[in-house]
Amino acid sequence: MTDSHSPLRRWLAGTALAVLMSGFPAAAAELRGTGDLGIVVERAAGRVMVVENSTRQRLAAVEGLGDLSHASAVFSRDARYAYVFGRDGGLSKVDLLTATVVKRVQQAGNSIGGAISEDGRLVAVANYEPGGVRVFDADTLDPVADIPAEYGPPAAEGASRPRSKVVGLEDAPGNRFVFSLYDAGEIWIADLSTRSSPAVRKFTGIGRQPYDALVTPDGRHYIAGLFGEDGLAVLDLWNPDRGVRRMLDGYGRGEQPLPVYKMPHLEGWGFADGKVFLPAIGRHEVLVVDAATWREVGRIPVAGQPVFVMARPDGRQIWVNFALPDNHLVQVLDVPSLAVVSTLTPGKGVLHLEFTPRGEQVWMSVRDLDTVKVYDTGSLKEVGTLPADKPSGIFFTSRAHRIGL
Repeated sequence: MTDSHSPLRRWLAGTALAVLMSGFPAAAAELRGTGDLGIVVERAAGRVMVVENSTRQRLAAVEGLGDLSHASAVFSRDARYAYVFGRDGGLSKVDLLTATVVKRVQQAGNSIGGAISEDGRLVAVANYEPGGVRVFDADTLDPVADIPAEYGPPAAEGASRPRSKVVGLEDAPGNRFVFSLYDAGEIWIADLSTRSSPAVRKFTGIGRQPYDALVTPDGRHYIAGLFGEDGLAVLDLWNPDRGVRRMLDGYGRGEQPLPVYKMPHLEGWGFADGKVFLPAIGRHEVLVVDAATWREVGRIPVAGQPVFVMARPDGRQIWVNFALPDNHLVQVLDVPSLAVVSTLTPGKGVLHLEFTPRGEQVWMSVRDLDTVKVYDTGSLKEVGTLPADKPSGIFFTSRAHRIGL
């Protein structure tokens, strides 16, 4: 097999030449795995950069993805494909190895993220307009199911019930999707075990205006944050018959909340040392909750209103970014002491943080500097930068193997 004219070498050379001649970027001609890859959303340009996180380099760019002003992404089980959810209702399947759009569907008018099923066969999208969830085959992007988020009493003959905006769409074990109805104050579980005939279970009266949600890393609990009142709603997916319970009910009682300039995100995986770390709406605090009892065990004063409160993969640190006027800062919290140990100034417009799979580095999108900055999480020093056009979301393929993203 060392002969330069061996069949294997001729096949590899021919494959590389064919890939190059087909118009794919040169990086696609290399044999590579996908576990070290990711995407950076360039929101103003409607494209994503394909990046490699170990070498901190840009491999390619994928254009034509529509309005990415609030874009998010999930990955196929083999981590080759990214499913990009655009704010304009576009759903795009992107091949990371060839840096091409496999297929794009305009499935709604206004969307706010999505999820991929446990078996990797279904992709679901949360829609503002029309309100509801649409489910697609992950391979073909053909429609599989439509779940309109209708609520309220039965409509009169010839009339229709209102539809709610859908937020906080998460995957859960058992090929289920869980999501919240912002206008209705409800949580729904859609069981897609039978694909085209979802069984939907509804939980009403969970609180006013759920705005975002997460599923705990073990897949057991769905937690929805409430914008209309101080508190969160918790649903035990192992024991749904117990209904929804409240957590941190009235946590801001007696205090005047500040104006909210950017909604915080719960899908930041703020779980460490048996505790949940959550952003407080309209307050300069990170709330700390015991994950076993769902009772508050502490509050950490921080520099501004938190947006993302994210745990390093080993759980030793929590990294926090902020809404205006403090979005030039990032603070690092020490989990054992529940204290701020460092305040970093990456630059104005820090929108998103993403840890490398084992947490030795964290990537930050700094929108107003048109750059992505990389920090070493041990030394807390900047170790790299990548130019990017108004970057926002950063998503690594390690997400393909985690529940609730």
